[in-house]
Amino acid sequence: MDQPFDPHAVLAHLARGPRAGRLVHARTLPAREGRTVAWPSWVAPPVTAAVQGSGIGDLWEHQATVAELARAGQHVVVATGTASGKSLGYLLPVLTALVEGAEAASGRGATALYLAPTKALGADQAARLHGLAVPGVRVATLDGDTPPEERRWVREHAHYVLTNPDLLHHTLLPGHERWRAFLRSLRYVVVDECHVYRGVFGAHVSAVLRRLLRVAARYGASPTLVMASATVAEPQDLARALTGQEVRAVTEDASPREETVLALWQPPEGEDGRRRSTLAETAGLLADLVDVGVQTVAFARSRRGVETVAARAREELQDRGGGGPGLVAAYRGGYLPEERRALEADLRGRRVLGLAATSALELGIDVAGLDAVVMAGWPGTRASFWQQAGRAGRRGSPSLAVMVAADDPLDTYLLGHPELVVDTPVEACVLDPQNPYVLAPHLAAAAAELPLTRDDTRWFGPSVAELAEQLVAAGVLRRRPTGWYWARPDRPGDHLQLRDAGQPVQIVDRATGRVLGTVDEDRALTTVHAGAVYVHQGGAHVVTDLDLESGVALVVAGDPGWTTRARTEGDFRLRGVHEEQVWGAATVCTGTVEVSHRVVSFQRVLPDGTVLGTHPLDLPERSMVTQAVWWTLPEDELALAGLAQDQVPGALHAAEHASIGMLPLVATCDRRDVGGLSTAHHPDTGRPTVMVYDGRPGGAGFARRGYAEMATWITATHDLVAGCRCTSGCPACVQSPQCGSGNDPLDRAGAAAALSHLLSERTVAVPAG
Repeated sequence: MDQPFDPHAVLAHLARGPRAGRLVHARTLPAREGRTVAWPSWVAPPVTAAVQGSGIGDLWEHQATVAELARAGQHVVVATGTASGKSLGYLLPVLTALVEGAEAASGRGATALYLAPTKALGADQAARLHGLAVPGVRVATLDGDTPPEERRWVREHAHYVLTNPDLLHHTLLPGHERWRAFLRSLRYVVVDECHVYRGVFGAHVSAVLRRLLRVAARYGASPTLVMASATVAEPQDLARALTGQEVRAVTEDASPREETVLALWQPPEGEDGRRRSTLAETAGLLADLVDVGVQTVAFARSRRGVETVAARAREELQDRGGGGPGLVAAYRGGYLPEERRALEADLRGRRVLGLAATSALELGIDVAGLDAVVMAGWPGTRASFWQQAGRAGRRGSPSLAVMVAADDPLDTYLLGHPELVVDTPVEACVLDPQNPYVLAPHLAAAAAELPLTRDDTRWFGPSVAELAEQLVAAGVLRRRPTGWYWARPDRPGDHLQLRDAGQPVQIVDRATGRVLGTVDEDRALTTVHAGAVYVHQGGAHVVTDLDLESGVALVVAGDPGWTTRARTEGDFRLRGVHEEQVWGAATVCTGTVEVSHRVVSFQRVLPDGTVLGTHPLDLPERSMVTQAVWWTLPEDELALAGLAQDQVPGALHAAEHASIGMLPLVATCDRRDVGGLSTAHHPDTGRPTVMVYDGRPGGAGFARRGYAEMATWITATHDLVAGCRCTSGCPACVQSPQCGSGNDPLDRAGAAAALSHLLSERTVAVPAG
């Protein structure tokens, strides 16, 4: 594209002719001037020379603020926009300390750790550091692929080690005695993209960071923590929850920004009333943009979606007689480093103009400065929206970002409320570092590293003694006068995965013995039970046997002509109410619940939706204790809302689905992170009840966040359901793709009436007890 990029003209081109009605909203964010400051006098000359030699001449104000705080030993989190240069803020103090420490007799008077949530992000940071080539600073990457002989060199010689929380947990902390020279000199710990650490994964990483600080203190080190995040609400609270330390936040972005045009886009409806596929619409926009020379990245939610968008965009370009198929590429997690580097080079050389990618690109290849971004569906949070939108914008050029709405409750709602995208602050990251289901096994790991004592409440909070005694009763720890000790012959880390979603079940071709894929145990019950149809790389297979004990599902190749849909039954018991609000005749609560589910049958379904039959299954019940938020209304109040008794189950079920779909509006979660149940009468409440719960044992903080924002959440849910144009419920309002009962019964109008009545009962909250 030889002409300067004009996002307004390009958007007008996309919305021309029959597409005119698809552009729902457009907003222009004006350009912003940058604010520079002088370089700190304490930066080591070799660091200044290396950074400025790489082409960086200006230091933005927020970078200097981060650098000064970290240099002074103050824990700090920087939460500014994409491409705002966050890394330079921590590299100045870290590299200066390493240069100064190289003059010590040991040659390692100072060391530093860098933690990344993905291998690709760590590789990019390593490439940048090797490019700077600061004299005397030895940089090394330590991950699961590092050979044993290299690991020894890293332990004994590296100044700056780039790794991840998983390797800290499995390798460095259990073997800390071999790392004592490195840990004794540990000055800085950099936690990059810390907004990723939310929910249960965030609680795990929080425990690992606290274990690291505890072990470092054993060797006399008190490292300064420097955290970098995308723009999030309350970054200081997030950093405190992750580390248990007092942290300063730097949030005012002083970097320059060119003009950005944001657009919300709705796929058209066909004659049958169904919307065109989000992926098809995204592929069409990507092809149009590439066709006029606009370098674009299109984000999709899944790997399969990425391949679909890339393939369809290539087909459209070829049908138009456009450029070769190499103009459009795909990117997703799992690419080899050399593949990422080749793709980066092709993008920078504009040999690739269109890229379909998962959100792995947010934390993956180092590509900034594309012309446009297209998002296939709401990315889940405003933080992710801005991170993806920030991928567009060449140096000195404006950019375009288009969000194509999916057929989903939250997407539908945002189309009618664009201010919630553009004008509303980003969400706060939610995690619970005191989740006993997460903390207890980490206390066991900590006891294996160093004997656990009551003084360790300094690191892990007030529940150390209680949880340690539970571990003693389970035979995991042994109590001695000097503390609690690991009592087993194996290693605690062998039983604790930071990103674990249950034991994996391998899907094996019965004829060849080839492993086709894996699925976690909970999902196996609904997707690879006996009789299920499993699709692998476009080919259908039928499951003949599921053996949960050995973790294997056997399949045979063949397409029976139908798909399968599991049906589940669920129930819950209230374990305790933590907080309660009284809204007139209604109650709103958050607390602890025990949720149980059982897969009871599956249906064979033809492509047109016809159910051929329902077949019983005998599978084990699953239960967990977690956190939930729920509301109740008496039966007579629902009658006042106009609901007959036989309408109540469908109305509450629809309200439950819509509530789950809308929870990401107030909490940083995906609808798959939570579950829900509803009932016309629950024995524990004595009333009709709707509940939404965290989908992991112990809870992840999402339900509590929903309770804290209850009025906003329920109001938005009501407005969505009441305002939908469908007749009886659709995927954009109350139907759920995860529903275990096949979206039956559902009553959209009844849900709108129940939610309206609930809101009308709202009064001043009355505390529990």
